[in-house]
Amino acid sequence: MNTALQAVLFDMDGTLVDTERLWLRAVEEEALGLGLALTAEDLAFVLGRAIDDSAAHLAARSAGRADRARLGESLERRFTELVRRELVPMPGAVELLAALGAAGLPTALVSASPRPVVDTALDALGRQWFTTSVAEGETPRTKPFPDPYRAALTDLGVDPARCVAVEDTPTGVASAEAAGCAVLAVPSYAAIAPAPRRTVVRSLLDVDLTLLRRLAAAS
Repeated sequence: MNTALQAVLFDMDGTLVDTERLWLRAVEEEALGLGLALTAEDLAFVLGRAIDDSAAHLAARSAGRADRARLGESLERRFTELVRRELVPMPGAVELLAALGAAGLPTALVSASPRPVVDTALDALGRQWFTTSVAEGETPRTKPFPDPYRAALTDLGVDPARCVAVEDTPTGVASAEAAGCAVLAVPSYAAIAPAPRRTVVRSLLDVDLTLLRRLAAAS
């Protein structure tokens, strides 16, 4: 049996780039415009979710005072502008991508954010590090469903069991695991517990090729 690592698939927001805080700010500002305050209970409907999911949640909380489609459009505009102005790579992200590139390992960016935001992040991180990318709206369903990861795995032509997905939210972890990948979790705002085929670390600074290869072999 081949136990070699075949590819590494990365979530974007909160994993490779420090945009989770920008997304939360966009949602909080949109909520405030509706007279709502975000609480800890809202995070499960916001973190790692597609814009339409978050818009639907805010529309439901507004009790009919806001239109879901307009909320989604406003959230996308607000978030995209924040990313363009303030995007910053997470500590260790560029170094890890460079190490994977030097080793000749294929990589994918698998995101629940729209293509304009993904393209902004690709430009900031370096498009040369990624073999393929998947954005919100490019698969029938987005995270927590496995569709985005399955699309990336198909593009790469690899065995899910020999791949590691790097994620920061429970929503993303559920998507990657449902697609058959081992998961390396770097939690951002929501706690993630270790589990079979799931390893949790504090930062990408704790991640290297040796660890990723060990996770693939353990699968």
